[in-house]
Amino acid sequence: MTIENMKAASFKDAAFEDWQKKAAASLKGKPIETLYTHTYEDITLKPLYTKNDLPDELAGALPGEPDYRRGIHPYGYQSESWHIANRLSYNDLPELKEKMDSALTKGQTAISFEVKSDLFPDQRGLAEFFASYKNDYPLSLNAGLLQTPLLAALSIACKEAGPSSKVSGFVAADPVADAGQNGGLPKEEKAFFAEWAKVLEEADQQLPQLKTVLANTVPYHDSGASAVQELAAGISTGVYLLQQLLDQGWDLKKALSKFVFHFAIGSNFFMETAKLRAARILWSKIAEAFGAEREDQRMVVSAETSKFTKTIFDPYVNMLRVGNEAFAAVLGGIQYLHTGSFEEAAGTVSAFSERVARNTQLILKSEAHLEKVADPAGGSWYIESLTNELAEKAWDLFLELDGRGGIYEALKSGWFHEQIAKTADAREQDIFNRKKSIIGTNVYANLSEAVSQPEVQDRNSKYFGGTLADSVKMIESEDSLLKRFEDIEKSFAPLESKRLSQPFEKLRFRANGLEKMGQRPVVGLICLNQLKKHKPRADFISGLLSAGGIHALRSGEIHTVQEALEFIKASSAKQFVISGDQTSYNSFGPGLALEIKKEYDVKLYLAGIPEEKESEWKTAGIQDFLHVRSNAYQSLSSILQEMEVGTNAKA
Repeated sequence: MTIENMKAASFKDAAFEDWQKKAAASLKGKPIETLYTHTYEDITLKPLYTKNDLPDELAGALPGEPDYRRGIHPYGYQSESWHIANRLSYNDLPELKEKMDSALTKGQTAISFEVKSDLFPDQRGLAEFFASYKNDYPLSLNAGLLQTPLLAALSIACKEAGPSSKVSGFVAADPVADAGQNGGLPKEEKAFFAEWAKVLEEADQQLPQLKTVLANTVPYHDSGASAVQELAAGISTGVYLLQQLLDQGWDLKKALSKFVFHFAIGSNFFMETAKLRAARILWSKIAEAFGAEREDQRMVVSAETSKFTKTIFDPYVNMLRVGNEAFAAVLGGIQYLHTGSFEEAAGTVSAFSERVARNTQLILKSEAHLEKVADPAGGSWYIESLTNELAEKAWDLFLELDGRGGIYEALKSGWFHEQIAKTADAREQDIFNRKKSIIGTNVYANLSEAVSQPEVQDRNSKYFGGTLADSVKMIESEDSLLKRFEDIEKSFAPLESKRLSQPFEKLRFRANGLEKMGQRPVVGLICLNQLKKHKPRADFISGLLSAGGIHALRSGEIHTVQEALEFIKASSAKQFVISGDQTSYNSFGPGLALEIKKEYDVKLYLAGIPEEKESEWKTAGIQDFLHVRSNAYQSLSSILQEMEVGTNAKA
């Protein structure tokens, strides 16, 4: 072909139907529907999205303009980058000060730490801690039930720093989310919110640029909620808290200026990016319905990488999970971001893990250059379509919550718990069946790891009541704030925070317990015929057993029933899995299991499902068939229970 012919050549426009035909041919008879994915949000993901999936009205949408799906700033992160707001752990105030100073010199850009009662024995020291940073860094603090004394310490710090001190960021609380975690508010609803609104009014007078109202969806995420449920909860919480302030006489513009929305970012990359974009659409529409001006419809978003997705075992994989989740958060358009350490599931922390967590964001900024592009996800047919679908479904659920009296009434009645539980159960079943993989936990487990079972830590549920002015006076007079801390009585079932990997981790710790008692958890593999015939299923069974902390002891090549019996005799195991291909199962037949059961009192399993004589295998003594569609968790739990019974019998 000549150059001129090449210049004149053109390609035929490809339609979606053309792709379908090609895909159908490559599937070799399988339906095209096998390429579609169904999510926990009841959304069907297509294998291919085209411009026909992108509504025409989005073609001219720009960042910084309503409905703010593309971000709240016209130039994205170029005009105002997101803040690295990793929450620092500490034992006391001096340690927090030391770690904060270090973090701020190494890339952290916001003051962020876990707010807990350990801060308040040295209440003057806390005020001095805040004063030492003046207005150099914004605050990123979920103050929870300790918002009042924290604001008091901050107020004193600003008073002593002089009128030039202008605190920014947020020291915020979400009473609804806290009630969901604790099983109720500290006092009667009307009285509580009257007191809370007064504290926020006092804070606004002294710290006018500080945001103090949080709509926190993390407790719902950590309970197993879907993205739709998180969005509906967040928007419903925003409406509820906004109405509480308006009922206390607040001006709409001032009330909206105090809001920050906080999300956990899970492992489904595109879903999480779309979730944040959909959240801005929803809040923009809500604020508009209240009568807000365009500039007041913006949603300020804080985010953290998910605790729900992290694992105790093989913790270094958590670095990859955090990186993926942080990437999704940045593409979604956040203003504050906490990246968790790879050790957080184990309840430990080190300077190294905190450094890795912080550097994850620095890499996204400085090496991936994500702060150089306004709305990097904008215009993607897939993400835009997913954003719209999430917004529509979340809006429908929000309306249902509203019809039930709002988010707080839905929590009190237990209805929202039930909706989240359905999603959480679906997630759990997919993990049990290994339809969804958790690397290093339910697949590819490393049995050589030495991991201690972490202690269960009670969450901080202390409440501090009273006005801001009273708290300031107490600090200035050095009167102890601790005497004002109160416990909260439960009035309804609290949300259950969990991690997806916990069931399999419990199996591993049960196996570790057996080993400590002197019984190594071992299952023998009776490998039939040549290596190439039994290896695929033997490898599968070894991997399956390791997810429960159980070692696989493989035989050599078994060609006769007698060889199988000799292997069992030489082994100390009491559970065995017969492993081979279908030809081996047909040649040995159920008679193999029958002979083994005659000679030895052992538990027998079969790898895979035989093509024929399944009932005969069961009659011959096969307890269960272990295969890719079986409930791995249930099978492993049953095997461990048999071992535990045997150990207890010996004792």
